[in-house]
Amino acid sequence: MKGKELVAEILKREGVEFLPCYPAQELIDPCAKLGIKPIVCRQERMGMAIADGYSRINNGNKIGVFTMQRGPGSENAFPGAAQAYSDNSPILILPGGEDTHQTGMSPVFSPSENYKNITKWSIQANHVERIPNLLRKAFYELKTGKGSPVLVEIPVNILEAEYGDTVNYVPPKGNKTNPDSGDVREVAKFLISSKNPVIHAGQGCLYAEAWNELQDIATLLDAPVMTTNTGKSAFPENHSLSLGAAGRSVTGHGFKFMQESDVIFGIGCSFSKTAYNPQIPENKTIIHSTNDAFDINKDQQSQMGLVGDAKLTLQSLIEEIKSLTDGKGRTKTRKVKEEVLAAKTEWLSKWHSQLYSDEIPLNQYRIITDLMATVDREHTIITHDAGSPRDQLVSMWECVAPRTYIGWGKSTQLGFGLGVIMGAKLAKPDYTCINIMGDAAIGMVGLDIETAVRNNLGIITIVFNNGIMAIESDHMPYAAKTYDAIRQDGNYAEIAKALGAWSKIVKSPDEIIPSIKEAINVSKTGQPVLLDCHVKAGFDFSIHKY
Repeated sequence: MKGKELVAEILKREGVEFLPCYPAQELIDPCAKLGIKPIVCRQERMGMAIADGYSRINNGNKIGVFTMQRGPGSENAFPGAAQAYSDNSPILILPGGEDTHQTGMSPVFSPSENYKNITKWSIQANHVERIPNLLRKAFYELKTGKGSPVLVEIPVNILEAEYGDTVNYVPPKGNKTNPDSGDVREVAKFLISSKNPVIHAGQGCLYAEAWNELQDIATLLDAPVMTTNTGKSAFPENHSLSLGAAGRSVTGHGFKFMQESDVIFGIGCSFSKTAYNPQIPENKTIIHSTNDAFDINKDQQSQMGLVGDAKLTLQSLIEEIKSLTDGKGRTKTRKVKEEVLAAKTEWLSKWHSQLYSDEIPLNQYRIITDLMATVDREHTIITHDAGSPRDQLVSMWECVAPRTYIGWGKSTQLGFGLGVIMGAKLAKPDYTCINIMGDAAIGMVGLDIETAVRNNLGIITIVFNNGIMAIESDHMPYAAKTYDAIRQDGNYAEIAKALGAWSKIVKSPDEIIPSIKEAINVSKTGQPVLLDCHVKAGFDFSIHKY
């Protein structure tokens, strides 16, 4: 057995079913021989996104893996790893490497060295006998603590080296931690005594599969819940205590309750300050629970911190709160559910004219409204691209089931949504999987629609096509006016059709729902779909500032 066959056998034992990849890479054939299907993408960044989406929808219980050729393949894949790192997505990266005798010699590109700042762990295998130990460590890191990419570079001479016939490899189990019981009791007492607590839930609740516990503690504390963009769907947004989700845009009721809160309890979140994370009002008492101690007191001052898995932490807190209150929970001091409903109703009323607009070109919010009314939201996974679609979707789309929304954006790479929804479709082939992107995003990655066609991935892509980079008009007004520098146009329906997808141009409001229904039916056959929706150039976001 050669090194490349050894790697393939280990991946098989780890339950890997798909291998997003780009040739030439010595691992592809050995993996294919073991039934691990290669998903050959048009560009490496897209393959990385496919692996990312697969890991997210599986909550890290199944790990997405990406492999690419040495040299330019590793260089091209770098942005995908950066996106996964910023969003704490666990993926295994297996780049090819030059012969070990060339290690450290210019101009050789070393993935293990150059990826260190965007991976949880990065290493080069220097002997075939080390492969099992290195991959065991890699998978342990992927299964333990906060997610992030892990990279194992295997030089070509190591892949071709003889290993033997016996593979001594047992997949490692990850470890989860529970916070100190004394700290849990202290936090429980504090939450019980708070006047207007708000729960701020991040994607750690999704990876921990803590959605039931999140509802239980919200009920016990009579505390409304707002999720981050990446944590969206961890709490059902049709729940009477839901404040929706927030990224750069935020729901009106979410803004109101965050503003009025005295205590913000962050669970499974980082509280990272970025342009696309929710704002946290000043002068609030913050309790921060995360599985990564580094995040505590990083960007927000925390009164108390709990380090541990979100599910285990919530279970411990629930037990303590029940013990301290004879099972009754926090004493209700206001009619929170009624207030949430009133604030939500008031906010939606302000958006009614756009949500149900009959404008031509189409209003983006009308498309979102009709889409939400048409799909089976319990069995639909939706994501967005960077820019306007993200800020329009995160606040308006109402999630009703866990892991039905892929929010991302701590890095904002145009085109990422197309790959991540393909990964979601691989993970959940029976779900309707939808990506909403702008015309700038499809310009970057549109040819990879053919990757979906070739692999019978019946995804639905909705393009908000207004012919311009709308949000860039404020950034370069002179260039836009003088040189038409923000103009980007094209017949994306025809392009998609030429690539083998089913496509349709949608121009009027009465075409939206029939087109969505057609799209869903076609996607069930395995054929990808693109709806080229001609939308207005203007854009509005539900943005509130403290």
